[in-house]
Parts: sequence; structure tokens; C-alpha cells
Amino acid sequence: MQQQIADWLAALERALGAPEAAKWEALFAPRSYWRDFVALTWNIATFEGPRAIGAMLASQAPPLHPRSFAPSEEPLALPENQGWFTFETGTVRARGIVALEDGRAQMVLTAALELKGFEEPAGTRRDPGVRHRAERGRETWIDRRERIARTLGRDEQPYCLVVGGGQNGLALAARLKRLNVPTLVVDRYPNPGDSWRARYRSLYLHDPVYLDDLPYLPFPDHWPLYTHKDKMGDWLEVYAKAMELDFWGGTEVVSAHYDEARGEWQVAVRRDGEELTLRPRQLVLASGLSGAKSVPEIPGAESFAGAQYHSADHVRAHDIAGKACVVIGSNNSAHDIAADLWEAGARVTMVQRSPTIVVRAETMKTFSDAMAYVDPAILRDLADLANAAPFRLQEHGHRAMTDAVKGIDAPFYERLEDAGFLLSHGEDGTGFLSAYVRRAAGYYIDVGASDLIADGEIALATGEVAAIRPDGVEMAGGAFLPADTIVYATGYRPMHEWVGRLISPQVERKVGRCWGLGSGAKGDPGPWEGELRNMWKPTAQPGLWFQGGNLMQARFHSLHLALQLKARMEGLETPVYGGAAS
Repeated sequence: MQQQIADWLAALERALGAPEAAKWEALFAPRSYWRDFVALTWNIATFEGPRAIGAMLASQAPPLHPRSFAPSEEPLALPENQGWFTFETGTVRARGIVALEDGRAQMVLTAALELKGFEEPAGTRRDPGVRHRAERGRETWIDRRERIARTLGRDEQPYCLVVGGGQNGLALAARLKRLNVPTLVVDRYPNPGDSWRARYRSLYLHDPVYLDDLPYLPFPDHWPLYTHKDKMGDWLEVYAKAMELDFWGGTEVVSAHYDEARGEWQVAVRRDGEELTLRPRQLVLASGLSGAKSVPEIPGAESFAGAQYHSADHVRAHDIAGKACVVIGSNNSAHDIAADLWEAGARVTMVQRSPTIVVRAETMKTFSDAMAYVDPAILRDLADLANAAPFRLQEHGHRAMTDAVKGIDAPFYERLEDAGFLLSHGEDGTGFLSAYVRRAAGYYIDVGASDLIADGEIALATGEVAAIRPDGVEMAGGAFLPADTIVYATGYRPMHEWVGRLISPQVERKVGRCWGLGSGAKGDPGPWEGELRNMWKPTAQPGLWFQGGNLMQARFHSLHLALQLKARMEGLETPVYGGAAS
């Protein structure tokens, strides 16, 4: 296979040398995909079929001059028909994967690794830290850190302002720090990681720890398999300190305006009662996938005599034993909070308004245990790229996995349905993984609440809520649910709406939706884009970027976004293909 891959790469390089005469159908199968992470498109984009792939290559080959394609040996084995390769352009060094079918490519993945001339100072390139000689006026490490703390955002403006101090903002800031891009992270919470600490007390991460390493600083090998949210918050605070990130906590972003003439943002912030204006060239919104809390307008809600609040405001169930609690919603937060209330001795009813995808965490662990991430010797960037197949192909894998899970957990699902739970496996049978990338909602990763529902310990009411009464919830079907407390686990508004409030409705319309693939499924209207809209790549608004997702995505895509920002800071040519230029 290595020789076949070498032959194919040689043929590709010849075609790129004369793209106007290239026969792309000879290189790519009729049903083929090329997914690029910045290396060739200065974008994150997928192209389907020889015609679309050929158009991209023909457009990008002249300005970028991709060359030196060669097979490479990596410590992560791929399926028999696939192989690793490396190449470079005038500005980047890159890695790729190709899957061949009868001598033609069925799938190609390409990803930029570093910018030529702006490599990270790692290994033999690391900063010596100190010069071993006496020197008057020497600036020590602590002197430099204190100077930056005094001047950044005041006397000196950051090139990049990152809004959000969770895993996404910190991962990106760490990448930018290594690339010597002046970056300031601001967050409304006082400390890095506080966004995790603020969540409900019973929350644990649903992914095994070996999937969740952040750039440069993996978790210790004694770390628990599933991390408690406060432990995650502590780790993020340690991470920010260890990576020497410049962080302003307790900072509210009031407004942002882009000055077209100056090519910079004017961002009004409020910090410790002081109003300041920051002027970054690049603004990254990294405050998560969601916008404001979404609370349905239900007639009579104002008359309710008990406590009612959104799931985001649930911290810990206490002094609630024996009381009636109604949780409206049936996704992750709803289940976790219902279980928390039950554990505190409450009488809990869950209101399920639409079918929900459910997968058991223990079952999903059997699948994740087979991934390369389990082996600490495998570099995370190799595993990340190997698992980054085009979304069309991922859907096939999601469907196969969902079918397997349905077989493994058939008795579990039967018990849930017997209890009246409205069960789904996705509109097209692709399960929770597709639901996540399509709308980041609609599923529950079961860590115990499903058994409580199946056993009748948590009561279930299905259908819409008609009204709220002073003493409970009236269902559209006529049933009445007595309640002392109502929790609205009803999700959040789309993150793009935050753009409208922070910047302007005009910019919100210009940028469009964030997240989702355009699959046409519920919550993900078409047309098909094949990539997560606006994430980690240029948007229609110059200087505006989005960094979001889970810990795996924060790790993987923070490099892609950091390379794009560094290239712009250094004035490199970045011809964007397949989306909005920035």
C-alpha cells in the first residue's frame, strides 16, 4: 500500500503543477471527499466529488504551490487502504491521510501543522529562559509577567481578544502564546475555570479523560476517568497559570464595534467598576455553543407560588426532601438535575416534550476504549486527524454505531419505553453523535437517571405544558402535576444571537448561523455545508472568529484557528477558499 500511496501522491503533485490540464477523475473516485484544515484553503472546508475537489485544487495550487508530497510513517496505524503523508506549501508544513480505492482517492484529509519561519519554540527551539551573564537592568521572568499585567489592554493593545475563559478560550490562548501572538482572555467570572464551577454540583464530564487533554499539558495518568466539574475548573485554573495566559476575570464585555478603516475592534469592557476600551485586531468569541437561557413563555408562570428557575441556575438540591419538583425538559441537564433532586429526597416528575436520544455512558466507554487516545504514547494530533473524517462519512459510522448500541442495550431501551419514555435514535438513525454536531441538543448520556425513570422513581409526563398554576403544572392533555419547584431545563438560544446583542443585528445577519452542518434535520436547516458553520474559520465579518465545542474540539481546532490568526498578524498571504475571506 505504501507504494500505491507514493504513486498516487506523485500523480497528485504532477497534477498540481499543471492544474489547467489535470484529469481529476483519474485521481479521485466518483464518490470522494477532501477535508482540509487550513493547509490548502486557509479555511476548514470539505469538498465532495472530483469536480469540487478539482476546482479547489486548481484555484489554490498557483498561489500556494503545494509540493514535496511524500508518504510518512507514523506511530498510529490506519486501516489497510489508508496512509499518512506530509507536504508543504509556500507558508505551511502539513500532514495528511489518503484512503485509496482501486488506485483513486476515496478520502483525503489535510491539516496545517506549522507556519514556516514562525514555528513554535518547542524542544531544541525552546527559550533558554535566562542568559548566564551579569547584566544591569535585566528583566527577569517575574518582571516581564508583571509588566505585561500592567500594560496589556492599557498601554499596549492585544492583537487578539478572546471572550470566554473556559476550555476553548484557554486552549486557543495557549496556542497563541506559543506563537507569540499578544492575546488577552476576558471572562465575566473571576477565575479561569469558574464557568465549570458555576454549574450544578452533581455534574461530571461524560467523556473519558483520555479524550480530553488540552494542548501541551495532558492530564496526569492518575486522573479519574470521569472528571467532576469543580475538578475540571481547578485544572483550567492551573492550566492558565502554567501556560502563562493573560487573563482578566470579573470582566463584562459591554459592546463591540468593528472600525473598517482602522481594521480593528473597539470593545467596551467593564472591569472592577472601570470602563475600558480594548482595540484588538481580532475578536474571538469563545464563550460556548449557546447564547442566553431559553425559557418558554407559559401562561400563568408569574402566578407560581414556589421556586422556578432555569437549569443554568441549579447548583445543588438541598432542603427539598419530600417536596414535589417538576423538571421541564428531557436532555442531559434535565436528567442530571432530576437525579440530583431525587437523591436529595424530592418527589420528581420529568416533563418530556419530544423524543430524546439516550445512550449509556458505560456502553459508549466500550467504543471509546477502542480509540487510539487510550494509548498515552499516541500523539493527540495524530489521533485527532485520524478521527476527522468528512461528516458525510461520519454519518455512516454514527449509524453503524447506533445500530450496534441498540442491540447491546435492547433490554435497557425496552424498560425505558415500557415506562412511557419517548425514545429516539435520531431522525435518520445516526444517534447522539450526529445530534451533537447538528444542534448540540436532543440527547442524554445516561449516568443513572434512566434507571430511575424506568423504575418509576422519577415520574414521567409527556406532551406540552399548557399552563403554570400557583401550585403546579397543567399539561396540554389535562393532567396536573403538583409542584413546589419548577426547573426549566429548556436549553439555550443559538450562539449567533449573542453577536446581535454584543455587536449589532446587522453583523448577526451577515455572519449567519453558528454550529450545525445544514443537514436538514431538526434544528439544523439546510442547505448542506458539510462543516460546522462559522466555527474556527473565517466568517463574513472581518476580524470575527468563533472557538467552541467540547474539550476534544478545543484541543484540535485551537491549532487551526491559532495558525490563521498568526498568519494574519505576520501579514502572510492567506487566500481563503470555500467561504468568507477575512
